[in-house]
Amino acid sequence: MSLTSGLSCPRTPLRRFLDREMSAGPKPLRENFRARYATDPVLLPPEGVGTEAGTVGTAIDQRLRLAFTAAAPVDLATRLGIEISRGMGGRRAGERMGVVGEQILQRLAETVHALDLDNRDLPMDRTWEEEQELARVLLTAAWYQVAARNPYGFTYTPLFLTAVEAPKDFTLERLLDLPHRDLVEDVTAQLVHASAGPLQKLRASTDPAGCTGGVMFAGVDITADADLLVDGTLIEIKSTRHPRRFEKATAWQLLGYLLLDTVDHHRIDTVGLYLTRTATLATWPVEDYLALLGARCRNLTQLRATFAELLTDCPADQEPFELDEQHRVQRLLERLATSVPAGHCPVCAQAMPPASTGRARRYCTTWCGRRAPGLRQRGWLSGGLSGPAIAA
Repeated sequence: MSLTSGLSCPRTPLRRFLDREMSAGPKPLRENFRARYATDPVLLPPEGVGTEAGTVGTAIDQRLRLAFTAAAPVDLATRLGIEISRGMGGRRAGERMGVVGEQILQRLAETVHALDLDNRDLPMDRTWEEEQELARVLLTAAWYQVAARNPYGFTYTPLFLTAVEAPKDFTLERLLDLPHRDLVEDVTAQLVHASAGPLQKLRASTDPAGCTGGVMFAGVDITADADLLVDGTLIEIKSTRHPRRFEKATAWQLLGYLLLDTVDHHRIDTVGLYLTRTATLATWPVEDYLALLGARCRNLTQLRATFAELLTDCPADQEPFELDEQHRVQRLLERLATSVPAGHCPVCAQAMPPASTGRARRYCTTWCGRRAPGLRQRGWLSGGLSGPAIAA
């Protein structure tokens, strides 16, 4: 299962669970973010970045992780992508992509070690020339990651196209020459931007031993790796050029990571978002984050247990198409829904505050009152949980 794919479609069991249990939706969180963080100038990508914005995002993500901890300079997705590339593009091209991929891993490890990237006695960034060279390595590694995440998309990368066109000429030097200079400039500029902002202050106040890059979650059968964990603060890194939008997918992604730590292994007490193009670091204590989303269950341990049960009992990242599976998922979601005891708000399931006028209140806040009609239409205010129409 994949957390990303499960969040991308509103009809998957995973999304239906979160959309119901987070009764306020992302709007209060988005408004809180906009109110707390001023609109800073956005560092826009150069013209040559074009459709490679995702590649740049992966590269700057990895570079910032390495600034906090260089314990594992090569992430698992890159290693997996290299292995997958060996079986693509024909025998000769596949062999060359595998060989050159291993050389990239070696070059990356050597460069990270030589530059001592997580040394707190040194600034976050190195010389411009060193950062440009490292950016090229990270960009090519990002192309290999595409093979692990989307093999079809990998066939459109400059890496694949060059290897297939002339396998015998596909060398490490040829690969490092492929990233457009605007891609390299963009990664370097975002790193320099971070080195003078709040992320640098957080880095300076921590130790590499207390930081983890590419956070994994044990005990759950789902593919997910959070960007960075720093002394209990889980941070998602985004290089979007529209930082003030704060997409619902981003809010749910952070929530998903929080819930996946079912046994509280990582001791997450704060969740955060770092926006590379405005150098904005936004953080929320876990309790505040759940409250802003209107979590019907505010007991994190219980909410995690329910989430884990959802992932165990069905393919939570896939929309059910078969009629029997639709009914089974419907029953599961109804069983996992947070019950609303008497004296609690039917929208967010929190205890109703005392009525100030002696008149009974229907909802705990005006916001819940405005949300009620939409939730009622979906069948979410009683015990039931509606979803896609199911044929009789």
